[in-house]
Amino acid sequence: MSMDAFSVARLPEIRFGAGRVKETAEVLAQFGRKALLVTGGRSFISTPHWAALHAALDAHGIVWETMQVTQEPSPELVDDAVARFHGAGIEVVCGIGGGSVLDAAKAIAGLLVTGNSVMDHLEGVGRGVPYRGPALPFVAVPTTAGTGSEATKNAVLSVQGSDGFKKSFRHDALVACVAIIDPELLAGCPKDLIAANGMDAFTQLLESYVSTNASPFTDALALSGLKAFRDGFWFAWEAGHARQGEGFAGIAYASLMSGITLAQAGLGSVHGLASPLGAFFPIPHGVVCGTLVAEATALNIRALRTRAPQSPALAKYAEVGRLLAAQDALDDAHACNALAELLQSWTERLRLPRLREFGMEEAHVDKVVQGSRGGSMRTNPLVLEDAELAALLRARL
Repeated sequence: MSMDAFSVARLPEIRFGAGRVKETAEVLAQFGRKALLVTGGRSFISTPHWAALHAALDAHGIVWETMQVTQEPSPELVDDAVARFHGAGIEVVCGIGGGSVLDAAKAIAGLLVTGNSVMDHLEGVGRGVPYRGPALPFVAVPTTAGTGSEATKNAVLSVQGSDGFKKSFRHDALVACVAIIDPELLAGCPKDLIAANGMDAFTQLLESYVSTNASPFTDALALSGLKAFRDGFWFAWEAGHARQGEGFAGIAYASLMSGITLAQAGLGSVHGLASPLGAFFPIPHGVVCGTLVAEATALNIRALRTRAPQSPALAKYAEVGRLLAAQDALDDAHACNALAELLQSWTERLRLPRLREFGMEEAHVDKVVQGSRGGSMRTNPLVLEDAELAALLRARL
């Protein structure tokens, strides 16, 4: 069997499973005796896990400093943390929280040794200084299931406003040494957060699967993640469901796979648009993904049928349609249609907000389109025209 060449970039050691958060102190002890714990505002510290971690750190002779990240991290937040803890003897950084927490912790770990500003290295808006490290060891403990940041090399930072940006500090040295994924940490997540984060993971899986940089390696992981999402998401979303714990395991796995596949294969039009949308408006990233993915998928399928009917992405969309609809007998055309229809029904069932609810108006459409052309858009299955992207946005205003 012939197979195209592919490469696999650095990944963390992965510890997945219920109860594995209890291993955090043991893991940190492998890297040093003074830790910086970066957490969210309450997602972890308001639970019994926080006191248990303190006791375990004491038992392992680890002293620690703490800081909280309560919103999407900015370069200023990272620089302030680096100034605060540079020279404090920190030997390992542990991020415990959602994607924003992990991204902030990742960037801080990358800069604590040198004390540099992250603006030296931030893609597109920074000073263009090549990052050469060294980074402190970074341990990632996600408490949500969405971004997959525990498996990637990029820390996404943003400045919000009319002149805002959402850019990555990216380097192989920033990849977590260890990722501890404990589905039990998802207990207590609000229903709207499960929806937004889950749709982020789903979008990352779908976009990396049909990406122009996809490989047999990423295809296998993306499909396993999509199956886990299919089998777990609705149980996780339905508060109090008898199988909610099973659902948490499914979406935690799906999120992890989405982080691995996006890091290896890239993404697509939803994430291309998410960058300017998240910079210009106060839209949570998962909400952007959830509210756009149905329209974006339908657009890609229509455009491929018209301009690139032999693209392997069409067959892949069909495969996902059969997988999600659990209808193996569907031919490719009907399976693609089923996928588009199913995603639209999800948008309605989850009551995903429209862009106008965050201040976007018709007058902003062209600016968002123009800001979407870097990064993720390059690995979309085909090049979408400005008018097509504008129509996509208008459909979700």
